[in-house]
Amino acid sequence: MCWTRIPWGIDSWINLSHVDPDAEVQGEICLAVQMLEDVRGRCLRCHVLQARDLAPRDISGTSDPFARVFWGSQSLETSTIKKTRFPHWDEVLELREMPGSPSPLRVELWDWDMVGKNDFLGMVEFPPQVLQQNPPNGWFHLLPFPRAEEDSGGSLGALRLKVRLTEDRILPSQYYQPLRELLMASVLGPAEEDAASPLAVLEELTSGDCRQELATKLVKLFLGQGLAGPFLDYLTRREVARTTDPNTLFRSNSLASKSMEQFLKLVGMPYLHEVLRPVINRVFEERKYMELDPCKMDLGRTRRISFKGAPSEEHVREVSLGLLTGYLGPIMDAIVGSVGRCPPAICLAFKQLRHCVEERFPQAEHEDVKNLAISGFLFLRFFAPAILTPKLFDLRDQHADPQTSRSLLLLAKAVQSIGNLGQQLGQGKELWMSPLHPFLLQSISRVRDFLDQLVDVDGKEEPGGPARALVPPSVTVREGYLLKRKEEPSGLATRFAFKKRYFRLSGEMLSYSRNPEWQTRSSIPVSHIRAVERVDEGAFQLPHVMQVVTQDGAGALHTTYLQCKNVNELNQWLSALRKASAPNPDKLAACHPGAFRSAHWTCCLQAERSAAGCSRTHSAVTLGDWSDPLDPDAETQMVYRQLLLGRDRLRMKFLEDSNLVTTPEADTEKGSSATEGACPDALAHQREAAARLLEVLADLDQAHEEFQHQEQRKVAPGPLRP
Repeated sequence: MCWTRIPWGIDSWINLSHVDPDAEVQGEICLAVQMLEDVRGRCLRCHVLQARDLAPRDISGTSDPFARVFWGSQSLETSTIKKTRFPHWDEVLELREMPGSPSPLRVELWDWDMVGKNDFLGMVEFPPQVLQQNPPNGWFHLLPFPRAEEDSGGSLGALRLKVRLTEDRILPSQYYQPLRELLMASVLGPAEEDAASPLAVLEELTSGDCRQELATKLVKLFLGQGLAGPFLDYLTRREVARTTDPNTLFRSNSLASKSMEQFLKLVGMPYLHEVLRPVINRVFEERKYMELDPCKMDLGRTRRISFKGAPSEEHVREVSLGLLTGYLGPIMDAIVGSVGRCPPAICLAFKQLRHCVEERFPQAEHEDVKNLAISGFLFLRFFAPAILTPKLFDLRDQHADPQTSRSLLLLAKAVQSIGNLGQQLGQGKELWMSPLHPFLLQSISRVRDFLDQLVDVDGKEEPGGPARALVPPSVTVREGYLLKRKEEPSGLATRFAFKKRYFRLSGEMLSYSRNPEWQTRSSIPVSHIRAVERVDEGAFQLPHVMQVVTQDGAGALHTTYLQCKNVNELNQWLSALRKASAPNPDKLAACHPGAFRSAHWTCCLQAERSAAGCSRTHSAVTLGDWSDPLDPDAETQMVYRQLLLGRDRLRMKFLEDSNLVTTPEADTEKGSSATEGACPDALAHQREAAARLLEVLADLDQAHEEFQHQEQRKVAPGPLRP
C-alpha cells in the first residue's frame, strides 16, 4: 500500500489472505528528500537520518539494519549499524536520473546477516508526482512488500473492520491548568443561571458517539480532581430544571445521562461483578432452553431432548417460567441485598440525584419519580445491559451462543421491567411476558425498599478523592519470574545485566529471590514506591521493560528496572504495582522513560543523573480496569478540542453584541435569543465567563503551535552539503 493512500478510517469487509512471516514488519524511518537539477540533469538526494522500533530479527532481540535506496535503475546502500532497533545513519545518498519515464523512490530496510540471506525489515515508496511536488520530509511507517495475491477473492473468508485513527498532541500539564480551573469552577456555581461556562458550552455542542466519549473523559477528569459529586450534581440540576414532563426525565442521551452512566461503569464495575457474575455463569454453564414468546418457541427442539412426546406450548411456557424465575430470584436477592457492598460514591451520587428530583417534582402524583430517576440508571443502564451482553462488562470472556443469548435477553427484559417499577407492565407488544408479572410485581416492592436504603447514607466521602488502599496488606496479589537489571552492571552487555528472579507483590512489600523456595529474599516496601512506568525499548534495546521508582528515608530516588516476557504480563504487573501503591503520598509527576547510560539519559540526553524527568507519569488513581487510567492532561485535551468547535458560536452569542447592549432597556430591545430576559448583571457575568474561556482557548492554541514548531525543528535535517 502506498503511503499516500493510508486511510484515517475503515468500515468495510476485507478478504483474508495468506500470511508470509517474512513480510511482517514494524517501525518507522525518518527521511528528507530533495530533487535538484544541474547541467548534468536531475539528481535525487535522499538523506537517511534514522529509524525506530524496527522488528527484531536476531536471537539477541535486535537487528543489524541498513537501508537500500532505489530510484529507477540506480541503487545505493547505507552503512550497517550492529545490534540495534533504533539506528542513526545520518547519511546522504545521491542518485542520478536515467533516461526514460519518471521513476518512484523506494527505500528498503534490511537486517544484515553474516550467514544466509538478509532479513527484510520494511519499505516505503513514493510515486514520481510526490517527489516532484512535495518531496518527503519526516517520519514514515514501514510497509511490507506488496504481493500480487493479497486478495484471495474471499476463498479464505472475510472480516469486517471498523477502524478510526485519531491522533492528538498532549501538552505538559501546566498548559491545561487554566482550563481545568474553569471546568472545576463551573460545577461550583448555580447551574440554572450558567450559560457561558465550559460545561454549558460542551452540553450544547456534543451529540451521539461524541457525547458518550466526552462524558467518559469528563467523569474521569472530575474523579481525578475529587469533584465527581459536584460535577454530576451540576449536570443533574441543569437537566432537571429544563424537564417539564417527569416521564421524560433522563430518558434522552443527554450529557447528564451519559455522564451518570459512565460514572457507574468506572466506579461500580467490581460491584456489578460481585452481584451478577454467579448467576450469569450459571446461565452460560447450564444452557437451559427458555422461551415465553409463542412465535419463537421451537417445539421440535424440545421434542428432541424429551422422551414424553411432543410438548405443547403451554408446557414449554410453564417449564420456561420456572427456569426464568429460578435465575431471576437469585439476581434480585443479590441486588436488594447489596446495599452494604455498593460503593459509597454511587450511594452519594444517587442521594444527590434523588434530592434534586424531589425538589423539582414535589407533587404527590409524582411520588415515584425520585425512585424512577435512580432505578433508570441502576437497572436500565447498568444491570440490564450487563445481563444482556456480559462480555461488554467483562463478566464473560466470550459472547454467548444464540440459545444462551436469548435466555439473557429474557432475563434482561424482566430486570428492565422491574427497574421501570411496573410502569407500562402489561402494555405494548410483549404481552407474552405476562406469566412473569406476578414475580415482577413482587420484586418491585423489594426494589423500592432497596432504593430507600441505598440513599440512606451519611458522610461527605467524595468519589475520586484521596486514594485508598486497593490491595490488602498481607495478601499476595501477583507473583512470577521477571528479569531484574543489576544495580551497577559494570559495563556488561545489556542482555547479561538482567538476571532472572522470582517476584512476589503484596499490599506491603515487593520481594524477590532466586526461586520461589529461596529463603533469602530482598524486598522493596510498597510505601516507598513513587512511580511505576514503562521504559522505552531504546533504553536497553529490550522490549517489555518497566521501572519502579522508590524513595528511601533520606529522600533519594532509586530506580529498579524489570523486564517481562510479553506485553500482557507487562500490563498486569503495571496494574498490580500501581494499585498496591495507590495511596502513597508524594507521587512523582514526571520521570525518565529512558535509562541513564554512558553518562546521559537515553530519552532526553541530559547529562545529570538527578535531572528532572522529561515525561509525565501515570500517578493518578485509576478505577476498575487499569488499562484505562485517569490521565487528566489527555482528558483536558479532548475537552479543549470539543470547545474549539463552539468557539465562534460562543463569541457571537456573548461578545459581539456587547457594545450594543449597554442598558436594561437595550438588553430588552436588542438582546439575542440566548440572553433574552436575563438581567444586566447576569449578562455581564456570562460575557466575562465567555471572554475568560476564549482567552484560555487562545493560550492553548498558541502552546500547540509552539510545540508543533519545536517538533518540526527536531525532525528537520541539517543543511545538505553539495
